[in-house]
Amino acid sequence: MECLNNPVDAANPKSRPERTPPDLVTERVGRAKAARVRSPNCYPRTTTERAWTVSDTILYALGVGAGQADPTDELRFTTENSTGHRPAALPTFATLLAAEPPRLGEPAVVRHAGETLTLHRPLPPAGQARVTATVTGVYDQTSGALVHHRSEIHGIDGAPLATVERAMFVIGAGGFGGPRAPVTAGQPLHADPAVARAAGLPGPVLHGLCTYGFAARTLLHAVADGDPDLIHRISARFSAPLFPGDTLTVLVWRRPGGALFQAVDGQGRLVLDRGVLELHRRPA
Repeated sequence: MECLNNPVDAANPKSRPERTPPDLVTERVGRAKAARVRSPNCYPRTTTERAWTVSDTILYALGVGAGQADPTDELRFTTENSTGHRPAALPTFATLLAAEPPRLGEPAVVRHAGETLTLHRPLPPAGQARVTATVTGVYDQTSGALVHHRSEIHGIDGAPLATVERAMFVIGAGGFGGPRAPVTAGQPLHADPAVARAAGLPGPVLHGLCTYGFAARTLLHAVADGDPDLIHRISARFSAPLFPGDTLTVLVWRRPGGALFQAVDGQGRLVLDRGVLELHRRPA
């Protein structure tokens, strides 16, 4: 497969509470024709340097609701100078260290479809890392193309720190005869009302990684006793958008070594599905 160059068809009706104006549909289709989604070996491997501070990890924790119910709670994640609370990073901060996927088309036709974070060792609250990223698969899902992108994050000492596997769905880029994705259990869309409308949405939606972060923080306390060092792997499929100000409810089913989970919005609609949390084994 050299490339895909298909027009956009209608988005999922469940994510289209209002009909998109015809001019915006036309504009979206026209832009999609210029997009080129290629086979995995057409995308170059990239290497990126990352650095972060305690302030960065604190801002992330506050952004996903840490200490919201009680300012004196979760002080490990929200302050750097509280007596008896050694600073720590929420495990999902590692998703911010991942490399950006290659450009796959206009933001209105690209969806973040899923995220899997694997931590190989505890994430420090401040540090430096080198990130090597590759496109690992391009799949034909008929109504669109699913692109898998993996970032291998190594600490400054060269030892593996985390792996972030990301799935991006490109609307209208399917039907090219490629393999389907194996079955397993763009940013302006989240800030620009015009781009959100072009995607068939009534307004900007909450970033999928923000929903993911809120859910993971709930799991941290519900399953891992608030200890970030116990988190090994968190995986979820982004099944529907969540809108700012909506209610997020995380449903957790504990099992040996971790839990299964889903998250629903205030209407009971699934926004995160096929969630899996795996814990590191506690030291004997």
